[in-house]
Order: sequence, then C-alpha cells, then structure tokens
Amino acid sequence: MSHYKIILSGGGTGGHIYPAIAIANELKSRFPDAEFLFVGAKDRMEMEKVPQAGYDIIGLWISGIQRQLTLKNLVFPVKLLSSLIKSRGIIKRFKPDVVIGTGGFASGPLLQVATSKGIPSLIQEQNSYPGITNKLLSKKANKICVAYDGLERFFPADKIVKTGNPVRQDLLNINIKRQEAQELFQLEKEKKTLLVLGGSLGSRRINELIEKELDYLQTHNVQVVWQCGKLYYDKYKIYGNTKNIQVHAFINNMACAYASADVIISRAGASSVSELCIVGKPVIFIPSPNVAEDHQAKNAQAIVDEDAGILIRESDLEVDFQNKFTQLMVSPERQKQLSENIKKLALVNATSDIVDQVVKLLKQN
Repeated sequence: MSHYKIILSGGGTGGHIYPAIAIANELKSRFPDAEFLFVGAKDRMEMEKVPQAGYDIIGLWISGIQRQLTLKNLVFPVKLLSSLIKSRGIIKRFKPDVVIGTGGFASGPLLQVATSKGIPSLIQEQNSYPGITNKLLSKKANKICVAYDGLERFFPADKIVKTGNPVRQDLLNINIKRQEAQELFQLEKEKKTLLVLGGSLGSRRINELIEKELDYLQTHNVQVVWQCGKLYYDKYKIYGNTKNIQVHAFINNMACAYASADVIISRAGASSVSELCIVGKPVIFIPSPNVAEDHQAKNAQAIVDEDAGILIRESDLEVDFQNKFTQLMVSPERQKQLSENIKKLALVNATSDIVDQVVKLLKQN
C-alpha cells in the first residue's frame, strides 16, 4: 500500500519549515500516491512557504512561551487548549499513518494528540541543544532523528538515530560552480571573497559590525558579498555603491553565493550550520544570543570543538573581530585546515536517511 497519509508539523522559523518540506519531497518521490498535510502556527512564515512548495497546510493558534513574565504567557494555556482541540479534529478527519515533527512550538499539540492515539511518530531535532517542545515529545515519539552527538542527555538513547539535517541538494557540487558564481556576482577573480550571512531576515549586530569594519576589510584586499536581510536593506544599500562591496536584501542563488566565497561570516542556526559543513569553507560564526536555550552558540561550539570553525560571541566582537579575522586571512594553511575539518562533519544523505526511518514506521504499522 502506498496510499499513505502523512502529517508533517513544525514551524515558527525557516529552520523548522525547510527540513519538513525536504522530508515531504523525498517521501513524495518514493510514494507518489501518498497524501500530505502540514500543520503549522497560524501567523508564521510556514503559512506562506508550505503552499509555495505545493502542500496543504492548516494553522494552529499557538505560540511559544515567553521567557519573561508577560501578558502573552497568560494567553498561552488558552492557545494550547485551542490547539489541542483543533489537532484532535485534524487527526480524526485526516487519519494519518505517521506524523513527523520538525520542532518549534507548532509541532507540540499535534504530536501530543497523535502519540496519545498510538499513531507512529518521528521527530527531527536540528540543534545540538533541543528545544522544550521536542524534549517533551521525545518521551512518546517512536524515533528521534538528530544531527549531533551527545543527545542522549535529553532523549531516550534507544530512539535516537543520527542522520544530520536535510539540506538543499544543489549544495553538493558547488566547487564546479565557482567560475559561474564569480560571473553571476561580477567578482574579481584575483581577490578573496567574504560572504556575510545574517539569516533570512538579517542580523542587526552583524550588519553594524560590517558597516564599522568596511575600511578595515578593504585593507585585506577582500571583496564583500553582504546579505543584510530585507529588514535592513534600505539602511545599508548605500554601501552597495562602494567598490568591491555588494549589498543584497536576500540571495536567491545560495549555491552560487557559497561557491563564490573564500571565507564566510554567518549566524549559527541549525540548518545554516548543516549547509556550511557541506559547503566546506572557513567560517566565522557569530551566533544570535536572542534564541531559546542559546542554541546557536551551542551549535557553533560543537563545530569549534572539532577545530572546524571560529566562534565570536556578539559581546566579544569589539575586542576579537579584527584580531581573529586577520589571523585567518594571513594563513592559507589555517583556511585549508578549517575547510577540511568542517567538511568531515557533513552528513550529506540526511533527508533520505530520515525518510528510511519514516518508511520503517509505516511498514511496522
């Protein structure tokens, strides 16, 4: 029987949505007759991204718990109850054969209801330090697919499978794209290229850093491809008129952007880190401190522990940035070493390995 019915739930940020879509696409290629339904959070980006990928989605009225005591927290129990009731209705109508959660508060109520009804479930944890939703769900889930070692601290060890995070398949052979990339971005071939990434919305602190250090960067004879994010584009686009500086609100062709780069400055969200391992370039991570459980710093630290990247916390940028950047740029050996080490951490078959686990659950059922 390949007319399986599959629910995927997750969202709140791109890091939870993208893996869910990648898993659905791989399942669809194996089971063309399968029926898919996504469940997300009502007012978040999945409500736009999932239909663009060709799938139906239902939104729950749910949000995360704020860490400070706020009015939003008072509404949380009401939202949770409403989402549990709606999830119960969704499961009763759709009758899934399996449910897959990719993290974020949107997946909590749905998987809670599914597991209480004995429906086989798999959760995919992108980070080296899991969020509260997946920690709670792990007790009842059948399988937990992870991207880092050492997660038996949080999850039942017998359910863990290390698969890695789903990444864009077009990143697997970027080395052959270098010349095409240099032409696309109109780069000078004899100069080193620094690619600056602040996540899809951009990063205020990374943008401030680059603005302040532009003259310093020029002294290293680098050209800069700077993705500042759509929130900040109007403020920084003026620098795009400077020689050897390009400013982009958003980069559509990420494979070419990675191919053109010699050195990358990036946030340390889980899917970015997984992509950067495959890309295999020297990276300076500047983790966002404004995320739950400080998980970006933990993701970056897991790479640094393997001598495969450089980490600078936002609070240390004033003191450390020029020093660490100079050390990296003057040493081709160090660049090569970081490059080789980060490549070793890449798990290129993640999507199909996760789907293998889903298929096992379907067959058992």
